[in-house]
Amino acid sequence: MHVTIPYVVGAALFGLGVYGVVRRRNAILVLMAVELMLNAVNLILVTADVSLRSALRGVPGEAWSMPNSQAGSGGVFALFVIVLAAAEVGVGLAIILQYYRMRKAVALDEVRLDADEERVDG
Repeated sequence: MHVTIPYVVGAALFGLGVYGVVRRRNAILVLMAVELMLNAVNLILVTADVSLRSALRGVPGEAWSMPNSQAGSGGVFALFVIVLAAAEVGVGLAIILQYYRMRKAVALDEVRLDADEERVDG
């Protein structure tokens, strides 16, 4: 497998995630789109780490798909992004569930962020 395939797949996944964040109105689907973008970043980080490490050591380009057992900086960043994504999902779902309990809706168009919400509703 050529090294550009994971880059293209990662870019496509990231683009789909951006499209989901921009177009979706449901807050849970927006969270899922953000997760898709974070996973695309993970794919690109790990691919870049392995392919650049292979290039710096003079290993042929096709050997990137058989990495050695050492954890590289791309893997460490990917782990950091996974932890960040897990925290984001936990906090995001808690906020969405609390908002659903209060308003019985998770549509982002209906979320009012200004202070006049109390006057309008009450």
